[in-house]
Amino acid sequence: MSELFTKEQAIAILKTVMDPELHKDLVTLNMIQDLEVNGGVVKFTIQLTTPACPLKSRIEADAKKAFEGVAGVKEVIIKMDARVPQQQKITEQIDLQIKNIIAVASGKGGVGKSTVAVNLAIALAATGAKVGIMDADIYGPNVPTMMGVNQLPNPRNNKMVPAENYKVKIISIGFLVKQGQPLIWRGPLLNSTIRQFLTDVEWGELDYLVVDLPPGTGDVQLSLAQHIPVTCGVIVTMPQRVSLEDASRGIEMFRKLEIPVAGVVENMGSMLLPDGTSLDVFGEGGGEAMANAYGLTFLGRIPLDPQIRIKGDTGQPIVVSQPDSKPAQIFNSMACEVASFISRLSLEE
Repeated sequence: MSELFTKEQAIAILKTVMDPELHKDLVTLNMIQDLEVNGGVVKFTIQLTTPACPLKSRIEADAKKAFEGVAGVKEVIIKMDARVPQQQKITEQIDLQIKNIIAVASGKGGVGKSTVAVNLAIALAATGAKVGIMDADIYGPNVPTMMGVNQLPNPRNNKMVPAENYKVKIISIGFLVKQGQPLIWRGPLLNSTIRQFLTDVEWGELDYLVVDLPPGTGDVQLSLAQHIPVTCGVIVTMPQRVSLEDASRGIEMFRKLEIPVAGVVENMGSMLLPDGTSLDVFGEGGGEAMANAYGLTFLGRIPLDPQIRIKGDTGQPIVVSQPDSKPAQIFNSMACEVASFISRLSLEE
């Protein structure tokens, strides 16, 4: 009579299955949960470090394949789950259930930073992650318009309640001022408001909070980044030289503040014309070249597509209104890249 397949043997086999991005085995990464072996049936959960894992199917397939042909194994049942790790520095600075904070920045205005922030947040939420977005852009708080909301719910328990749409919780300086009214605040008042947006808002549990920073790299941006325990930054640029020069200052700002940069996004790339040709209105390739020069990940090139602007103006971001479009696919890929970057950061803590 052959010996029964054991739990210890299953663990040994799972130690040979590697996470392709984190470059460690699933057992060492503590991704294997609820392992059961009964009568030749092996059952377990693979708990990923983000629901936005781009290699989810590959990891599942590799784990199942590892048991093929093994004596005593009749069936392998795998459940896929995810639990986003908590960044330690956030726990140390704020008493909130916010696991990671992603700051979206640009060296200058007018490059589509808010568009990137909004579509990134929605793309992350679409994977099943719990997501919020904080609009800290005092010069142009456009997030409410892009997200299709115009007011906050009534306060609860002496705290602000964020608006919500597309499964994303939303707070914005734009909710505090009348439409069209300029916001002229000095640094200390702005900093205290941003701090309130963290501590006096009922965020609940969030896997990712996307922060749309003001454009530039002045005192306001530095103060904000110092007061918010940022997990990583995302730099948005346009292809032309002037924008790239400003974006490089944004990279240096994050480096000075010791904030890891998840990567660079090149917005307003080639425009596809009706005849099938493309037109490089602002040039192309500069963002990728800059990312390479700084040793950063190039997160993607967003084409100059009028639909991105139209859908943003009507509160229907392109990732939800046209999910099969090329820009939406790029935003979704970007979300996976940023989530993976954060997962790798958690291993270094």
